[in-house]
Amino acid sequence: MNPFDLLASLTRLEIGMLSFPVLLILIFLRVPIGLSMFTMGFVGLWLVTGKPSVALARLKSESYTTFSNYSLSIVPMFLLMGYFATLGGMSQALFKAAESWLGHRKGGVAMAAIGACAGFGAICGSSLATAATMSRVALPELKQYGYAGGFSTATLAAGGTLGILIPPSVVLVIYAILTEQNIAKLFLAAFIPGILAAIGYMIAISIYVRLNPGSAGLRARISYPERFRALVTVWPVLLVFVAVVGGIYAGIFTPTEAAAIGALGTGLIAWLNGGLTGRTLLDSFTATAKATGMIFFIVLGASFYNGFLALTQVPQELSTLVVDMGLSPIFVLLAILLLYLVFGCFMDSLSMILLTVPIFFPVMMALDFGMSPEHVAIWFGILVLIVVEVGLITPPVGLNLFVINAMDRETPMIETYKSVLYFVASDLFRVILLVAFPAITLFLIPA
Repeated sequence: MNPFDLLASLTRLEIGMLSFPVLLILIFLRVPIGLSMFTMGFVGLWLVTGKPSVALARLKSESYTTFSNYSLSIVPMFLLMGYFATLGGMSQALFKAAESWLGHRKGGVAMAAIGACAGFGAICGSSLATAATMSRVALPELKQYGYAGGFSTATLAAGGTLGILIPPSVVLVIYAILTEQNIAKLFLAAFIPGILAAIGYMIAISIYVRLNPGSAGLRARISYPERFRALVTVWPVLLVFVAVVGGIYAGIFTPTEAAAIGALGTGLIAWLNGGLTGRTLLDSFTATAKATGMIFFIVLGASFYNGFLALTQVPQELSTLVVDMGLSPIFVLLAILLLYLVFGCFMDSLSMILLTVPIFFPVMMALDFGMSPEHVAIWFGILVLIVVEVGLITPPVGLNLFVINAMDRETPMIETYKSVLYFVASDLFRVILLVAFPAITLFLIPA
């Protein structure tokens, strides 16, 4: 039978279900994820409706609808804030302050790197940007004090994941738009899990250096006056965080306004510190435009593909099927989280969110967890955010691991793999804790 005749004989639901494995094949073949989703959405609409004009008309309307979304303007503002923060020397100040307080302990310089990643994540919102920026600052120090190469790269790869977990977070903004949730409440819900992540990583470091005594050297203890002087240098970070996140929670700013205030504030600090010049300002705008263009194209591709899926009724049929099977809601949740761990080995966090949330979210909302729909949506969002980041540091193909190892060619990848398992174990324990006790995530959310 002719392949085109075979496709024509399929129902809408069958075409929708077939599209997902084809999409994964395109991704495995290294076709850009945004282009893969856009192509599948466009071709899928053509096949389902039988009219190319419908797909072309959808291209016009979907492009306008997607990019006219006011909330998306947060994305370039948060990205620009991260670039300005780097130019302003905030990453160096954070690391030096954390190192002055923790560096003399066993594994203390690695713990300082985690603390600095957490602090930088509070003004950056990007995992890869946090990892790459802090690696330039912390990697030379870790090597200077005798830290093993694999242990150092694994620490920074794990620390980078804090960039999108501790608010503000670009990925949480996208999740909020997809699921029509309150951005401020999602930021608030991510705060405690983010702090737990940083603490968990420091505990993992403490265990690692005790089981592998030769993996970390010691740094001389610094006097308390020097520690407090180092602590004073991080006031710009605290000021920006309070202005952005505090302004949102206090109702002074909308999230979009807060992002603009944060970009302006970090820009002024970078200018006062001498890091922001005419040339670096242009470079920051250019880098922000490129990153925003990439993200927005992925968003457009996902919108096109998700519109096609909605037309085929795949998400609705899947949620109905799961409910009719009578499976335990916790079992379904764990199965979804396991899929995210697998996907994280070959996809970035934003792509996973855009591709899978429109499919899995209706399933979650159809199950009874004994909570309000809003609380389920927020709880699920934080869990998804955590597991997609775990996937990015999970061997053998965690993307964060490759980014960090590209900055330290001398360290064999296998050494990073061995060391990062301690951090993966910490993450998995945290996921289990948050699944078992949703109140930890929802503690700060108004009833």
